[in-house]
Amino acid sequence: MDSSSVTGSISAGLYEDLVHYFKYASSAYCLVCPRPNGKTLVTPFTNLGGDIQGYVARDDGKREIIVAFRGSASIIAFLADALAILVPFVAPGVSVPAGVRVHTGFLLSWDSVALEILMIVSRQVKLHPEYAIVTSGHSLGGVLALFGAITLKQKYPNKTVRTYSYGAPRAGNKDFAMFVNEMFGENAYRVVHGNDGVPTIIPTALGYYHHGIEYWQYTYPVSEETTRACAPDGEDPTCSACISSRGINPAHWTYFGILATRPFCL
Repeated sequence: MDSSSVTGSISAGLYEDLVHYFKYASSAYCLVCPRPNGKTLVTPFTNLGGDIQGYVARDDGKREIIVAFRGSASIIAFLADALAILVPFVAPGVSVPAGVRVHTGFLLSWDSVALEILMIVSRQVKLHPEYAIVTSGHSLGGVLALFGAITLKQKYPNKTVRTYSYGAPRAGNKDFAMFVNEMFGENAYRVVHGNDGVPTIIPTALGYYHHGIEYWQYTYPVSEETTRACAPDGEDPTCSACISSRGINPAHWTYFGILATRPFCL
């Protein structure tokens, strides 16, 4: 992408945050991560049947409880037509407007670990009631991070909840996207690298719509100056939505010059 065609770089502080929380997401690919992003591991979680893996960590310096999700090697299966049907968002502890619909396969994945994660986070909130909650994930993990953030925000409405997704596909319809935007505003961070094909692999023609501000790292060298904050409604035609999906491609596996599966566990 020609950098001259894109303007509106982000601040150095925001760029550092996006990289920081990506390291939690990439560390979720590691089966055993004793110190995620150098912080305290609370407990890992897995659901082998649903190919879900991640962990809950705690950053006592930033006073945060972090829930991180790994992406999935079986994401192509989730994108099959039968699983791409939009269905009501029915999940433990969630109440949404009547028109909200989400991807069937993604919802089944979240529901398979939702109760376990709620239990783990609940214990941490009791021990650290002043801590904020952050969720993060790459690829399918980004969708699970979003579903997790919605669930946790509804359970703890007075608590700050932020969510970070990297290379995540569209997860629901426009009503869902608007619901997310209203709930989180600028606290939902959706990052796309270059021509990563996964964020657009599920087309809007099927009724899907992206949420929130997209942070598009569109050219090199990677920096805040080559990362753009796009329109807040979620579907900015001048950002990554202007590129036809190429499916799971090299851009999907590297964010900010970091391999998506690289662990930061010491």
